[in-house]
Amino acid sequence: MSQTNTTEILENLAAEIGENVYIDVAKWHLYLSDAKLHNVVAEKILPLLTSNNVGEDEVKEVLQSISVNIGGGKRELSLLDLVPTQCQTNLFEIIEKYQSEF
Repeated sequence: MSQTNTTEILENLAAEIGENVYIDVAKWHLYLSDAKLHNVVAEKILPLLTSNNVGEDEVKEVLQSISVNIGGGKRELSLLDLVPTQCQTNLFEIIEKYQSEF
């Protein structure tokens, strides 16, 4: 796969994640694009796409591995703790769609 194609897929994946996955805090929805986390998630997902090794457990591991500062850096929570189950399902469905491109 060419570098240009991989870059384009990464950018499209990040954009779709940013528009469809959010953090839920006190019923407020902060989309990952607004939180500037969509690129981080996409970059961690991309190697899984190329290895065709993406299951729900791997998606949860990716979300668990990303720390989010809250309260001005007073605390850190994993992205897994902040993304509701339905959004995790949405993320997995997005990943499945992109997996077919590899």
